[in-house]
Amino acid sequence: MKFLTSNQIRESFLQYFEKKGHTRVKSASIIPDTDSTLLFVNAGMVPFKNVFLGLEERPYKRAVSCQKVFRVSGKHNDLDNVGYTPRHHTFFEMLGNFSFGDYFKKEAIQFAWEYLTEVLEIPEERLLVSVFEKDDEAYEIWNKVIGLPEEKIHRLGVEDNFWSMGETGPCGPCSEIYYDRGESFGNPKLGSPEDNRYLEIWNLVFMQYNRDEDGRLTPLPKPNIDTGMGLERIASVLQGVNSNYETDLFMPLIEFAQSVSGKSYDPENPRSEDTVAMRVIADHLRAITFLISDGVFPSNEGRGYVLRRILRRALRYGMELGIERPFLFEGVDVVVDMMKEPYPELLGNKNFIKSLVKSEEEKFIKTLKRGLEILQDIIKKAKKEGRKHITGEEAFVLYDTYGFPVDLLEDIARDNDFSVDIAEYKELLEKQKERARASWKSQAREVKPVYLKLKNKIPENRFVGYEKLEVIDAQILALLKDDREVDILHEGEVGEIILDLTPFYPEKGGQVGDRGIIEGDGFLFDVIDTKTPVEEMIVHVGKVLYGSVRKGQIVSAKVDKERRHDIMRHHTATHLLHAALRNLLGDHVKQAGSLVHPDYLRFDFTHFESLTEEDIKRVEELVNEEIMKNEPVVCEEMPYDEAIKSGAIAIFDEKYGDTVRVISAGISTELCGGTHVSRTGDIGYFKILSETAVASGTRRIEAVAGRKAVEKGLREHFLIENIKRTLTAKEDEIIEKIELLKLKLKESQREIERIKKKSIVDRITDILTVEEKDGIKIAYGSVENLQPNDLRDLADVARSKLGRSVVMIASVDKEKNKVNFIVAVSKELTDRIKAGEIVKRVAPVLGGKGGGRPDMAQGGGTKPSNLKEAFDIFRKEF
Repeated sequence: MKFLTSNQIRESFLQYFEKKGHTRVKSASIIPDTDSTLLFVNAGMVPFKNVFLGLEERPYKRAVSCQKVFRVSGKHNDLDNVGYTPRHHTFFEMLGNFSFGDYFKKEAIQFAWEYLTEVLEIPEERLLVSVFEKDDEAYEIWNKVIGLPEEKIHRLGVEDNFWSMGETGPCGPCSEIYYDRGESFGNPKLGSPEDNRYLEIWNLVFMQYNRDEDGRLTPLPKPNIDTGMGLERIASVLQGVNSNYETDLFMPLIEFAQSVSGKSYDPENPRSEDTVAMRVIADHLRAITFLISDGVFPSNEGRGYVLRRILRRALRYGMELGIERPFLFEGVDVVVDMMKEPYPELLGNKNFIKSLVKSEEEKFIKTLKRGLEILQDIIKKAKKEGRKHITGEEAFVLYDTYGFPVDLLEDIARDNDFSVDIAEYKELLEKQKERARASWKSQAREVKPVYLKLKNKIPENRFVGYEKLEVIDAQILALLKDDREVDILHEGEVGEIILDLTPFYPEKGGQVGDRGIIEGDGFLFDVIDTKTPVEEMIVHVGKVLYGSVRKGQIVSAKVDKERRHDIMRHHTATHLLHAALRNLLGDHVKQAGSLVHPDYLRFDFTHFESLTEEDIKRVEELVNEEIMKNEPVVCEEMPYDEAIKSGAIAIFDEKYGDTVRVISAGISTELCGGTHVSRTGDIGYFKILSETAVASGTRRIEAVAGRKAVEKGLREHFLIENIKRTLTAKEDEIIEKIELLKLKLKESQREIERIKKKSIVDRITDILTVEEKDGIKIAYGSVENLQPNDLRDLADVARSKLGRSVVMIASVDKEKNKVNFIVAVSKELTDRIKAGEIVKRVAPVLGGKGGGRPDMAQGGGTKPSNLKEAFDIFRKEF
């Protein structure tokens, strides 16, 4: 048996199947692009799902890939097992070969056997297999074609040998290949819970059916092959270790955990607390690094919530090792160094990943400390209430808001002779998960079946819009109306046109779609948007202004030139802005989203604090300096890996093919499929409009370029000229004069308030309604827009003028729909009449609360319309 490193195994597998006629397909992002049923890519076949369903065709019938996979939810949820077993992980790599209606069971089994026994040289006597109990065909192939004896072929049921990607979707019987680790691991029944001897290394899925939401199985248009072999598992076999965690995919991370904790990893005692903690840290560090690199940022919902959860879980296990400081961010270096060869994009994202992880660690340490304080308050409150348990709601709030682990909560509760209502906690947790699922489902981009169907039947669109903005000999390949294909669109109808070639750029990569016209013999079509619902298909959305459009017509297509040029200026400006931010703030800055519009640009970027005025000024100056250099904007096409290694910046949420466009513009070099100006000077002028926060660790700049920036500058110029004339001031005197006017205005307002208050004070007994009971004067009334301090003074004056009295005065602010009021009691009456108690009874009627001293107390609310009722309650007190 060969000894191979993980990188050697990965490349060996891909090369073997390439020689068998398979096309090597780059790993897709962990984030599913168009599948609303999945939170993350959880199997190697996910990127091919529509192919298996017959909704999409690829230019190849055989494929091989090493797919990044993440499992923490749904049917495939391995999180609770991570660290406690030798082979469960959140993130891992799935080696797979696929057939789309080409070969089936016989060839799949033969390929797998040949690769394992001849390429990897695993002894045949160490291998055995299982098949679905009703799959006689697979059984016969293993027995008659491969020559495995019957005792090495095990028939298992649905739970073990019928595979499905999720609750719905492609599925079918499977055959699993196991590696026998030897009698020293016991002699268990294959697949039993106690089975540590037989390691499943490869699953061959014979994809024959599609399962719908009702659980019904229907045959797929063509039977397919989907196989999956975990790189981590096969590495453990070839490297002769008993656990995935002892392979070269994890040991550098285990060693990192040992170095920062000072504790020892013991493979002979895999259930020890320190060993489990180090395994969890190693696993979660890989997951954290790849999730952030693929564009998942920590948040309180959806995918971001999952990332935050595993990051905090890893940090908590670090605390169990005695690590009381942020440390995970240092481990990102180890992951990147290990994985940079197959995933070179990690290098470019490394500094940002480290910054984001460190920021999250610091936040969690603070919130955990706050959580401990809250927990002590909860325990004190419970003791006062005479209960000896922490409610499920209290436990959930601690977990959801402060990331407080429930097992730690149980430990602390036990130390205080308390219990935790785990049942209620789990119920609330499940509801939270349902909300999260609803959130990420709504984020998925659904592809309508009509586009998938069309893609399989019409030629690929050819985009010529980089070179020209008009074509005169395009042919209409298809017409759509109301999500169905039609042969004709009549005057006044809204529909979609698909051409064989087009100069119209579709909305993608943050750039909005082009507008313009399509015209032909007897018709004019107004293109109001251009989109790309599936790869390599460009759809023109619009309305027939006159005439009728027919499928097959030869037409001319013309892009709105001025609008496109405005878009191009803004798009190239985003590249210069990105580079300027990285130069001035640091290379942790990465684009996290953008909108390139003809009127403005919006640029989201990763940074952990707001920009100062000086920062914004420097960024703006640097961009304009690059514009004035008027350097050529160069576009080159090259392999993705080569582009990344050359230093080109990739964008988090973009999906790239094997060949990419690299745009070089002055200080910027980025991967980009958008449209750009020919020279930086064509941008003209760049102006930042605003800089704001979008989310934790993400900022947003809105700016204008070209004509729009010039228009902005002119508007500001004429505005300043008008202000100068109005103030009769020079430009450098404007601020001084405005400050002087503000000061005078404040003084005038204070004088008005003083006069107003004096007027009210002089008329106070006329304003109030006064009644007398048992020798005590009961006075009440309202005024408008008095401040609380003035209200106190007024009540004091009224009380002094009236003698033995109880006074209630309210101030109403109609504009804000608020009311403040005060109750004042003569001091000789406070032994039996308490102002604070009266306020507490009156305030709820006014939609608020209040309280205070026995002689004077204040309240307020948001229901001034209830003032009459409040006065009635006040009067009834006496």
